[in-house]
Amino acid sequence: HCGSRLIGHHGAEDATDAFRAFHQDLDFVRKFLQPLLIGELAPEEPSQDGPQNAQLVEDFRALRQAAEDMKLFEANPTFFAFLLGHILAMEVLAWLIIYLLGPGWVPSILAALILAISQAQSWCLQHDLGHASIFRKSRWNHVAQQFVMGQLKGFSAHWWNFRHFQHHAKPNIFHKDPDVTVAPVFLLGESSVEYGKKKRRYLPYNHQHLYFFLIGPPLLTLVNFEVENLAYMLVCLQWTDLLWAASFYARFFLSYVPFYGVTGVLLLFVAVRVLESHWFVWITQMNHIPKEIGREKHRDWASSQLAATCNVEPSLFNDWFSGHLNFQIEHHLFPTMPRHNYRRVAPLVKALCAKHGLSYEVKPFLTALVDIVG
Repeated sequence: HCGSRLIGHHGAEDATDAFRAFHQDLDFVRKFLQPLLIGELAPEEPSQDGPQNAQLVEDFRALRQAAEDMKLFEANPTFFAFLLGHILAMEVLAWLIIYLLGPGWVPSILAALILAISQAQSWCLQHDLGHASIFRKSRWNHVAQQFVMGQLKGFSAHWWNFRHFQHHAKPNIFHKDPDVTVAPVFLLGESSVEYGKKKRRYLPYNHQHLYFFLIGPPLLTLVNFEVENLAYMLVCLQWTDLLWAASFYARFFLSYVPFYGVTGVLLLFVAVRVLESHWFVWITQMNHIPKEIGREKHRDWASSQLAATCNVEPSLFNDWFSGHLNFQIEHHLFPTMPRHNYRRVAPLVKALCAKHGLSYEVKPFLTALVDIVG
């Protein structure tokens, strides 16, 4: 999905490493590519590639091969079964709290918090499935992602993949990464302050760090994602995703209407979405927004991913809370690697960065959050 757009983003570049990063089973994918081969480009043909460090490219490919030899692309089924289990357990627990204690303020706040954590963990699990990092067959990953994204969250798996693969292909690049194309509400990158002072476009962007707290974290999943996601399903005729999403709303409303009535359930739903939205913004942006954001520079795969990502210190809590996105560097270099193996590949990545003078940045959790505001 969105393959044509990704191919366009890599137009006239060497996309070997990007291609390998996105596909688990290369032999399977090559069957589809064979009939599309028009011809081979001669070495002297013009290309978009910037100045490349051939040794870095070679070393990165050797590192990927080493990770494959260490079986770091093989998932641990027990790990992911536990993740799904704890999400389902939280859904049941939230309902039981209201069932047993009644719909008072304290039980309602407690249930909303538990549901928000469950929703946040579902983001992480569907993200793993979207990258085909759990099952060997991409079809199984996809069906499981539709269940987690649709039935557990009320969103479209196709919509997420359409956005997210573009982000991975060209992180922090204007007009290619949807995550940094947040105009007209916010502007990212160097030009944002001067846009605000000159009153160009729509809003006082030189003050966006103040209004960010009012409309950024609270409303992203509740307003922006809901609207964009519904529009995508209708325009792209994703009826299966629409049915899955409808099943989430049916379950949520049928579970809680007897306690709250329709208005009360809507309030509970908004509370859960606003809470999970804060989590989503801070966790996903702490690794990207403080990094370089700008125009296309046509770098090699490893350099372009390292320029746009940083890590947050690992700990049992940070790993769980962020869905292992605190290992953002490793995740971006190897998107199909199961997340429980980032810790093992990290020393190899660090050594590669040291050898080639590339920045391998690791921050404490709170510093990472403060840097977003910076």
